[in-house]
Amino acid sequence: MTMELTMSRTATCPECGGKSKGVKPLTLRALLKNEFVSNVDDVEYKFCNATGCSVVYFADSQTFTKDQLKVPVGVKETRGARPLCYCFGYSIATIKKELETKGRSDALDDIRKKMNNPGCRCKTENPAGACCLGSVTKGIAIATSELDKSSSKSNRADTITKVGTILSAIMASSCCWLPLLLILFGFSGAGIAGVLESYRPVFSTLTIGFLTAAFYFTYWPKQTVTGGAYCITDCCSNSGTSKRNRFNMMSMNKIMLWAVTVVAVVFMLFPNYIGFILARRESDEVITSSNPLIKTTFVAIEGMHCEGCAAIAEKSIMDVPGVLAVKVDYTGKYANIATESCCSFPNEDILNAIQTAGYTGKIPKAVENN
Repeated sequence: MTMELTMSRTATCPECGGKSKGVKPLTLRALLKNEFVSNVDDVEYKFCNATGCSVVYFADSQTFTKDQLKVPVGVKETRGARPLCYCFGYSIATIKKELETKGRSDALDDIRKKMNNPGCRCKTENPAGACCLGSVTKGIAIATSELDKSSSKSNRADTITKVGTILSAIMASSCCWLPLLLILFGFSGAGIAGVLESYRPVFSTLTIGFLTAAFYFTYWPKQTVTGGAYCITDCCSNSGTSKRNRFNMMSMNKIMLWAVTVVAVVFMLFPNYIGFILARRESDEVITSSNPLIKTTFVAIEGMHCEGCAAIAEKSIMDVPGVLAVKVDYTGKYANIATESCCSFPNEDILNAIQTAGYTGKIPKAVENN
């Protein structure tokens, strides 16, 4: 004898106003906590699957909420595992893991096979009281979307770290290239080199920090997810293409990272090799020659910190009329300047040139008196 159910006249959820689907009392009695089972009437209840709504089942004068069920209602949640197939253990979390490891989800195929053997128990285990294939299909789309957003955030962070690496490396070497650039364009670099040099350790630390983060985002074991790369239907014919696209993107990220690393190293070490690039080989020959028509004068220079500082000072001093050659030693804090023996040493012009470069010069008293 089959029991006839009274049809509920209420079709929309009393809390959210959303549409609902019918569910039999059998499902409620199986999934409600024991203390609420006796409240179930022999009527057709409605199941609300709206996200964020606390009501799960309702009839004309009754409602049962999420906290009254033994199991979580995955389709109503926005975070956590969010179970979808209660018979065979599929959830948003397990589908995400599939997508990350295989580039596709086989949940639908697997559920269909198991529905035939050993069979499903949806009416007593799924809060919707019906087949879960529709929920699983939507769940795959949700998992894909969430992974897309997560990947997008990761890509943005990766880009920020790469850009931050280059910018901080440029600033770490700005104590050398900026004063030199100003001098080349006819501006004074006075004071700039010293100020920027004091911040060099900070920018160097930032460079290393950004570069470390960039390596983390690029090489940390994770999968890059791109929109449309996953099948949310029965077939997964694009899985090979998905893997190739993911591999190509990861390879490009690694190439970009190493390119950024090279650029960062070039800029960070700029103060150490710029002196060799700008060194005037002929200056060494002139200064070390025994030509009686040439005299050399040592001038003390304060404020230099690296080869770049020496190169800046040399460039500025060489622009002084009458200077034939100059060799600056930043470790010894002096400049060896070659001029014509017949002419007086250009004291003021040399000091002004050193000041323009951003340093402080001191002429020997013996030369000052000449």
